[in-house]
Amino acid sequence: MGLYEEWFKIAYTKDGQTNKKLWDEYVPKEQKIYEYILENKVESMDTTVKELSEKFDMSTQFIAGFIDGINDTQENKVDMESLTEDSKISLKIDFEVLYKKMVEYKADNLYNLPQWKNIFSENQLKVFYKNQKNSKTYVREEKIGRNDPCPCGSGKKYKKCCGMN
Repeated sequence: MGLYEEWFKIAYTKDGQTNKKLWDEYVPKEQKIYEYILENKVESMDTTVKELSEKFDMSTQFIAGFIDGINDTQENKVDMESLTEDSKISLKIDFEVLYKKMVEYKADNLYNLPQWKNIFSENQLKVFYKNQKNSKTYVREEKIGRNDPCPCGSGKKYKKCCGMN
Protein backbone atom coordinates (compact mmCIF):
# COMPACT_ATOMS: atom_id res chain seq x y z
CA MET A 1 0.00 0.00 0.00
CA GLY A 2 1.38 3.42 -1.00
CA LEU A 3 1.67 6.43 1.30
CA TYR A 4 -1.19 8.25 -0.36
CA GLU A 5 -3.49 5.28 0.16
CA GLU A 6 -2.34 5.04 3.79
CA TRP A 7 -3.00 8.77 4.23
CA PHE A 8 -6.47 8.43 2.77
CA LYS A 9 -7.21 5.44 4.96
CA ILE A 10 -6.38 7.28 8.20
CA ALA A 11 -7.75 10.70 7.16
CA TYR A 12 -11.20 9.56 6.05
CA THR A 13 -13.70 6.99 7.21
CA LYS A 14 -15.12 4.29 4.93
CA ASP A 15 -18.21 6.41 4.29
CA GLY A 16 -16.08 9.38 3.18
CA GLN A 17 -16.30 11.44 6.37
CA THR A 18 -13.20 13.12 7.80
CA ASN A 19 -11.48 11.58 10.80
CA LYS A 20 -11.84 14.61 13.09
CA LYS A 21 -9.33 13.42 15.68
CA LEU A 22 -6.66 12.93 13.02
CA TRP A 23 -7.36 16.29 11.36
CA ASP A 24 -7.15 18.05 14.74
CA GLU A 25 -3.63 16.63 15.02
CA TYR A 26 -2.67 17.18 11.37
CA VAL A 27 -3.78 20.78 10.78
CA PRO A 28 -1.38 22.46 13.27
CA LYS A 29 1.52 20.42 11.86
CA GLU A 30 0.62 21.36 8.29
CA GLN A 31 0.39 24.98 9.39
CA LYS A 32 3.96 24.82 10.75
CA ILE A 33 5.22 23.72 7.32
CA TYR A 34 3.52 26.67 5.65
CA GLU A 35 4.80 29.05 8.33
CA TYR A 36 8.33 27.79 7.57
CA ILE A 37 7.83 28.18 3.80
CA LEU A 38 6.50 31.72 4.17
CA GLU A 39 8.96 32.91 6.82
CA ASN A 40 11.92 31.69 4.77
CA LYS A 41 10.40 32.53 1.37
CA VAL A 42 11.08 28.99 0.19
CA GLU A 43 10.47 28.95 -3.55
CA SER A 44 11.37 25.31 -4.16
CA MET A 45 11.80 22.09 -2.25
CA ASP A 46 13.79 19.25 -3.78
CA THR A 47 13.83 16.42 -1.28
CA THR A 48 12.38 13.04 -0.42
CA VAL A 49 9.25 12.30 1.56
CA LYS A 50 11.36 10.81 4.36
CA GLU A 51 13.58 13.91 4.57
CA LEU A 52 10.50 16.16 4.79
CA SER A 53 9.07 13.88 7.43
CA GLU A 54 12.22 14.18 9.55
CA LYS A 55 12.61 17.91 8.98
CA PHE A 56 9.07 18.70 10.15
CA ASP A 57 8.77 15.88 12.70
CA MET A 58 5.72 14.36 11.00
CA SER A 59 4.79 10.88 9.88
CA THR A 60 5.29 10.08 6.21
CA GLN A 61 1.50 9.71 5.92
CA PHE A 62 1.07 13.29 7.15
CA ILE A 63 3.67 14.43 4.61
CA ALA A 64 1.64 12.63 1.93
CA GLY A 65 -1.36 14.70 3.09
CA PHE A 66 0.70 17.90 2.85
CA ILE A 67 1.92 16.99 -0.65
CA ASP A 68 -1.64 16.16 -1.69
CA GLY A 69 -2.75 19.61 -0.54
CA ILE A 70 0.03 21.57 -2.24
CA ASN A 71 -0.07 19.40 -5.37
CA ASP A 72 -2.92 21.49 -6.85
CA THR A 73 -0.54 24.47 -7.03
CA GLN A 74 2.13 22.56 -8.95
CA GLU A 75 2.72 22.75 -12.70
CA ASN A 76 4.42 19.34 -12.55
CA LYS A 77 2.14 17.33 -10.30
CA VAL A 78 3.53 14.73 -7.92
CA ASP A 79 2.27 11.24 -8.78
CA MET A 80 0.44 10.57 -5.54
CA GLU A 81 -0.35 6.93 -6.30
CA SER A 82 3.32 5.92 -6.52
CA LEU A 83 4.46 7.99 -3.52
CA THR A 84 6.80 6.18 -1.10
CA GLU A 85 9.02 7.48 1.67
CA ASP A 86 11.99 7.32 -0.73
CA SER A 87 10.19 9.22 -3.51
CA LYS A 88 12.00 12.31 -4.65
CA ILE A 89 9.71 15.29 -4.84
CA SER A 90 10.29 18.65 -6.41
CA LEU A 91 7.91 21.37 -5.30
CA LYS A 92 7.94 24.84 -6.84
CA ILE A 93 6.21 27.42 -4.70
CA ASP A 94 4.27 30.15 -6.52
CA PHE A 95 3.12 32.24 -3.57
CA GLU A 96 0.26 33.95 -5.40
CA VAL A 97 -1.16 30.64 -6.66
CA LEU A 98 -0.68 29.09 -3.21
CA TYR A 99 -2.53 31.93 -1.48
CA LYS A 100 -5.41 31.79 -3.96
CA LYS A 101 -5.74 28.00 -3.56
CA MET A 102 -5.89 28.42 0.22
CA VAL A 103 -8.69 30.95 -0.23
CA GLU A 104 -10.48 28.66 -2.70
CA TYR A 105 -10.31 25.73 -0.27
CA LYS A 106 -11.44 27.96 2.61
CA ALA A 107 -8.29 27.15 4.59
CA ASP A 108 -8.58 30.30 6.68
CA ASN A 109 -5.98 29.04 9.16
CA LEU A 110 -3.48 29.10 6.27
CA TYR A 111 -4.40 32.15 4.20
CA ASN A 112 -4.63 34.24 7.40
CA LEU A 113 -1.10 33.39 8.54
CA PRO A 114 0.79 36.56 9.51
CA GLN A 115 3.80 35.31 7.52
CA TRP A 116 2.01 36.22 4.29
CA LYS A 117 2.91 39.83 5.08
CA ASN A 118 6.57 38.86 4.51
CA ILE A 119 5.63 38.00 0.93
CA PHE A 120 2.85 40.43 -0.05
CA SER A 121 1.55 43.78 1.14
CA GLU A 122 -1.79 44.02 2.91
CA ASN A 123 -3.35 45.53 -0.23
CA GLN A 124 -2.03 42.75 -2.47
CA LEU A 125 -3.49 40.13 -0.13
CA LYS A 126 -6.87 41.89 -0.20
CA VAL A 127 -6.82 42.02 -4.01
CA PHE A 128 -5.84 38.33 -4.28
CA TYR A 129 -8.57 37.39 -1.80
CA LYS A 130 -11.23 39.42 -3.59
CA ASN A 131 -10.20 38.18 -7.05
CA GLN A 132 -10.26 34.57 -5.91
CA LYS A 133 -13.67 34.93 -4.28
CA ASN A 134 -15.07 36.68 -7.37
CA SER A 135 -13.62 34.07 -9.74
CA LYS A 136 -16.14 31.57 -8.39
CA THR A 137 -19.11 33.93 -8.55
CA TYR A 138 -21.56 33.06 -11.30
CA VAL A 139 -23.60 35.96 -12.62
CA ARG A 140 -26.72 34.84 -14.41
CA GLU A 141 -27.77 36.88 -17.40
CA GLU A 142 -31.17 38.45 -17.11
CA LYS A 143 -33.73 36.38 -18.98
CA ILE A 144 -35.92 38.00 -21.58
CA GLY A 145 -39.59 37.64 -20.76
CA ARG A 146 -42.10 36.70 -23.48
CA ASN A 147 -43.85 40.05 -23.19
CA ASP A 148 -40.71 42.18 -22.93
CA PRO A 149 -39.65 44.36 -25.86
CA CYS A 150 -37.42 42.41 -28.24
CA PRO A 151 -33.71 43.18 -27.74
CA CYS A 152 -33.21 43.41 -31.54
CA GLY A 153 -34.83 46.85 -31.42
CA SER A 154 -37.84 46.11 -33.63
CA GLY A 155 -40.29 47.49 -31.09
CA LYS A 156 -42.29 44.26 -31.08
CA LYS A 157 -42.78 41.97 -28.12
CA TYR A 158 -40.12 39.27 -27.89
CA LYS A 159 -42.71 36.50 -28.39
CA LYS A 160 -43.86 38.05 -31.70
CA CYS A 161 -40.33 38.76 -32.98
CA CYS A 162 -37.10 36.84 -32.24
CA GLY A 163 -38.84 34.58 -29.72
CA MET A 164 -40.88 32.93 -32.46
CA ASN A 165 -37.83 31.03 -33.75
